[in-house]
Amino acid sequence: MVRQNWVATWTGTGDAYCRIADLNLNKKEFDEATEAWLCALTAFEVAKRLVAGDDPRSADVSAKVEAGLQRIGLSFGHEVECVRIACGDLGEILTCYLPAATSNLRAPAIICVSSEEEKGATLLGRLLPVVIGRGMSVLVVSHGDVANYARGESELILSHCLDHLSVRPDVDSSRIAIYGDGLSAVLATDFAAYDGRIAAAVCDGGIWNWTRSLRSVRWMTPTADGADKDILSACRSRLARRLNCPILVVAGGRGVVSVSEAIKLQADCMTARINVDVVMPQLIRGGQGEEIDNFVSSDDCIFRWLEQRLARHSTQQQVVG
Repeated sequence: MVRQNWVATWTGTGDAYCRIADLNLNKKEFDEATEAWLCALTAFEVAKRLVAGDDPRSADVSAKVEAGLQRIGLSFGHEVECVRIACGDLGEILTCYLPAATSNLRAPAIICVSSEEEKGATLLGRLLPVVIGRGMSVLVVSHGDVANYARGESELILSHCLDHLSVRPDVDSSRIAIYGDGLSAVLATDFAAYDGRIAAAVCDGGIWNWTRSLRSVRWMTPTADGADKDILSACRSRLARRLNCPILVVAGGRGVVSVSEAIKLQADCMTARINVDVVMPQLIRGGQGEEIDNFVSSDDCIFRWLEQRLARHSTQQQVVG
């Protein structure tokens, strides 16, 4: 009952901000309207995380996010575009594209792949508050449109997305990054290793596949626990070596990477002089003892890292905090 009340409270808060945004739009107070829309999207994201996946209110909240995305462009002059990208023999996918709020400049761009349980539009609704004002474009792809293919085809689809961005007049083709949310962090790693044009990657650093392989070896070979630590370290960082770009691994929270494995990977990569950063989301303890990741601070940290890595004149490593 307590959780249901909180869902209603946050949904009601989002609805209230939507009404405020509409009032400001009518008065042509666009900055105030934009701020209200962003507050509404954040409130709806909180409500979505509190509601169970099979709860019918989950679809209602997602619909409110999609409606907000269509309206927010009226206030800051950059509407979300629905873009169909042809992927050769694999058909086509529908993506969401938000251009950077820059004029006559080629801006960096991020390909964002949603987590396995949400659509691309829902992810964009969550990311808008941290994307606006950073001078970067985002192309958001749904996890299901990329993951539901044979091995190798997912990378091909993402390459078509990168091709699309590379020829856009508002995008700097040398500054395109990939960000995988949730289980899509694995897809982001595979794609960054596959396509050398990627300038930065928020991914799992190969930890998911490494951990799965190690468990298989331990199941088949009981003596694997006593294997040489140097060999294990070399194997752990092997995939990271194939990524010719800076990478950020998000550990803990709702991600697929454990904190312990992320720390081990970073230590191994530092020894091998591979550029890997790790960030751990702040966790908030709920009223019933459950832990909820602070997605606001986590998303801000991720996009601050991306902003630094894709800066045209960035010459030195920054510390993620």
